[in-house]
Amino acid sequence: MNSPRTTLYRDKHNAKLMGVCAGIADYTGVNVLWVRLAFLLLLVTVAPILLPGYFIAGMLLNKKPPHLYVDADEQRYWQRVRQSPKRTAREIRGKFRDIDRRLAEVETYYVTSNPRLSAEIERLR
Repeated sequence: MNSPRTTLYRDKHNAKLMGVCAGIADYTGVNVLWVRLAFLLLLVTVAPILLPGYFIAGMLLNKKPPHLYVDADEQRYWQRVRQSPKRTAREIRGKFRDIDRRLAEVETYYVTSNPRLSAEIERLR
């Protein structure tokens, strides 16, 4: 997945310091408050490793582009793709099957209620 929507960014719009926790929250779909609390909890337990890692991530990660998502639905969709691509693909296939089934029902209804169209379709076969 090389899409810009599947990349981890620093979220400077919702940032408190460098935007790393906000970027992780956006990437995973978890509330930013929980990510920050987890960071603080881990900072107390493994401070020598986590603090330099935070600043390195803050320097290496790109800023989140402001036009990355059109709306909140698109943001939730891409978060689901990043969390479980297979599940998201299954959901999309299911939606398309449902649309195809409903379209077939509409087609069947229209063809059976229109004998002229039905005869023309049979003539084309």
